Formats: sequence, C-alpha cells, structure tokens
Amino acid sequence: MRRLVDLAFAGDFGDDDWAHALGGLHALVRDDGRLVAHGAAHRRRGHAAAVMAALEAAIRDRYEVGALSATDDGAALHRARGWQAWQGTTYASTPEGRIRTAEDDDAVFVLAVAAPLDLSGELVRDWRTGDLW
Repeated sequence: MRRLVDLAFAGDFGDDDWAHALGGLHALVRDDGRLVAHGAAHRRRGHAAAVMAALEAAIRDRYEVGALSATDDGAALHRARGWQAWQGTTYASTPEGRIRTAEDDDAVFVLAVAAPLDLSGELVRDWRTGDLW
C-alpha cells in the first residue's frame, strides 16, 4: 500500500502522511485482484467514489460529522458526493493549545450526518504530527 500511495502522489507522500494512513478505518479498491485505490489512484475510473462510499457509510454509522482536506483535484468529487466546503475558520487542538490553521481554510470539506451545520463557524480537529488537515 505504501508503494501505491508513493506512486499516486508522485513522491509527495512523506512519512507523516504514511503514519496518518495507518490505523483507523481503511477502504481499499481492487481491480482484478490488484490494489488500485486507497483514497487516490487510477483517476477517473470510479475507484475514488467506491472508497468514498465506504468511508461515508462508516462516518454516517459512527459520527455526527465528517471532515477532510481535499486537493484541488479532489474537491469536485467531494462536492458531487454531498460534502460541503467549510466557509469558516479551522484550528487544531495541539499539546500546546489550540492553533489556527488558516492555510487549510479553503481545502476543508464536511459531511453533515446528524444535523445541518453552520458552515461559517469554527472547526477544530485533534492533533497529529505532519499535515494537520
């Protein structure tokens, strides 16, 4: 799987990114027995939609809201699947306290499950090393 994401991100997938991919829930897509998607690979063949469908089902089953950071290329997919662009400000809860993550404001999308969201509010995520969103 590491080799797949290294290829899919053309070398722009570091050790922190890999650590974020470990643990938790994973959705994998196989084509004729070959692993072709774990979030992004083999574009425009429906694999990302299959991965997102599995992840969205898990979000709807377990959480009140889902949040992710999308690349410019991925934003259209998320919008088409009902994810909404976050219009407010983003933060991370770190060991040193809450910090602003303004560089991520325009890339965050949310999937409301339990109730409508005020998209203009503040959104705070848990701390992790590497990219916070």
